[in-house]
Amino acid sequence: MSHTIVISSTDSPGPDVLIASAPHADTFGYSMPPPGLLRLGGALLRHGIAVRLDDLAYRQASGELPADDGLARTAAQRLLSGATPDVIGLSVMGATLPIALAILREVRCRAPHARLLLGGPGIGGVDVAVLERFAWVDAIVRGEAEETLPELIGRIRTASTFDGVTGTTWRDARGSVVREANRPAIRDLATLPAYAWELLPPLADYKAITGESEGLTPVDSGRGCVYDCSFCSIGRYWSRRSRPLPAARLADEVAAIRTMPGARHAYLCHDLFGADRSHALAFCDELSRRDAEVPWECRARADHLDAELLTAMAHSGCYRVLLGIESASARVRRMNQKGMRDDVDLLRVVDDCARSGIVPILSLILGLPGEEEGALAQTLDFCADATLRAGVNVSLHLANPQPGCALGDEHASNARAIAGIPPDMAWGAGETAPERELIEAHPDLFSTWALLPWREERLRDLRTIADELPEVLMRYPRVFALLRRKRSENTLELYRAWRATGRGFESFARGERDPLVDAALGWEQSIVRACARAIVRAGARGPLEPGDVPRPQGELVHAEYDLAALTSALVANQPLPARGAAQTFLVQGSPSALSGTRTVRLSPDTARLLDHLDHFDGTRTRAALDVAQPGIGRALDQLADMGIVTPSANPQPPAGLQSSP
Repeated sequence: MSHTIVISSTDSPGPDVLIASAPHADTFGYSMPPPGLLRLGGALLRHGIAVRLDDLAYRQASGELPADDGLARTAAQRLLSGATPDVIGLSVMGATLPIALAILREVRCRAPHARLLLGGPGIGGVDVAVLERFAWVDAIVRGEAEETLPELIGRIRTASTFDGVTGTTWRDARGSVVREANRPAIRDLATLPAYAWELLPPLADYKAITGESEGLTPVDSGRGCVYDCSFCSIGRYWSRRSRPLPAARLADEVAAIRTMPGARHAYLCHDLFGADRSHALAFCDELSRRDAEVPWECRARADHLDAELLTAMAHSGCYRVLLGIESASARVRRMNQKGMRDDVDLLRVVDDCARSGIVPILSLILGLPGEEEGALAQTLDFCADATLRAGVNVSLHLANPQPGCALGDEHASNARAIAGIPPDMAWGAGETAPERELIEAHPDLFSTWALLPWREERLRDLRTIADELPEVLMRYPRVFALLRRKRSENTLELYRAWRATGRGFESFARGERDPLVDAALGWEQSIVRACARAIVRAGARGPLEPGDVPRPQGELVHAEYDLAALTSALVANQPLPARGAAQTFLVQGSPSALSGTRTVRLSPDTARLLDHLDHFDGTRTRAALDVAQPGIGRALDQLADMGIVTPSANPQPPAGLQSSP
């Protein structure tokens, strides 16, 4: 069933326009409508232009388009179903340019008189080459399209050329490519149109496809970047300018999410939240003042955040932030034009996030120019230290020298694809035969699928590190830190030692035959299990009812070490806890992330009571327990109020609730 809606202007009839987002199979991407397309649809409607929108990534994910070699052909058939549009434009990222070209080639065969356009960040830096090589594309819209596209469509109504339409690259009647001047950036983003939500499927339908439970809803929160990082094309695409959506307008758009079915959290798409500190604080103040109660996440740089700003962000609903770190080596960052001060304390930013209750996603790139073994070890040590200090998400990548950035300029001609190493910048794209044909025929245009020209052995090693190490660090940060300390090895050396054994990490750790390592491993395994089973219930505190079956709200762990003191000792490089009398801890998991766990040391009386509960058959109610042991009900109420026990959702005790290292 199609959700495409046509809205036309009876006052100024003109070309039938269809704008679509090119297909891909990146799960994160197709769980949300593309905000740029929604904004552009609103701009066309504002100008009275009949427009249809379609999101081909959504269509592919829903099964309406095949994920096989027939994707381009079937997508073209979909775009041309019903009345043939006069203008068809595809919005592309770097990874979706090949499939967009393949689709438009199919469209040209079926609709020779339609005007075929391309736009979006994926066309930056290669617009002239695309028109020179692919005759079926008529014009390219560069930069912001809210003003350019309506003007271009107006020319289609009244003239045969696009001469003088700034922000376009087009082919004239002689076949020559004309590149018009850049269009000035929109000065005041408050003038941007509203999203044309009505032109795409409901957000709830997007979420139903992936089962994504956070209800992430995209917000076009700002545009551009003032930096020129060697590995990124965004700064150049936006002419190194950055503008946030005005604070009040941004707060309006975030608050509006409360009324949208399927929406729960806001995803601020601008890469540089906090670059304008006064704007960020004003936005946080707006949300807090309105009591919007919309959780949100954003993307930022570590050098733009401080404790005060993070506290304001958390107070207004921010719960997660993606930080582009790239490398822990200041020298490597300088060599790759990151523009970050050498003295930025990255671990302090992690600590500030933790104190604010915001989970940082740490994004780093392995194998950048200038990264020798020592710099790689420094980056991996930072990742290990960060996971030890706070619940973080570590995301490691390899650089792809995509067009439009410095690495592309320098290495596109000698970069190469390596079988078995998928490009980080092109997940879910470039996989059909027509795409592969284009990529192989024009490697300089599609270097997004290539890797930097290092030795294949090194690249495969980096890919394995990126795939394997983050999960171990996030699951077992204390065990990993203990092994580093006991073996006097850095993170890279320990990783290589583990991999050389060919065993799983847990088996490798057990092989140390160290009681403290074993205790820490048992503890962290309990944390993983507690989170996986989502034992903690939000709002499950309060007195128990007589018919409730009380259960420990978490996993009981018995250890002969002070587990509560272990983390601080590792972080501060202080003496490790000594072996002593057995203690009991309650590990309480979070249904969403390891960062939400807590470990509580229990008093001997409480430990005995919970052990008592833990050995019941799971059917004894609070009232029955109170009869069998008068006074236990009051103690259980106190523990329930503290979140230590909770009514059992299942009268049978979960298997393996009690854990012993």
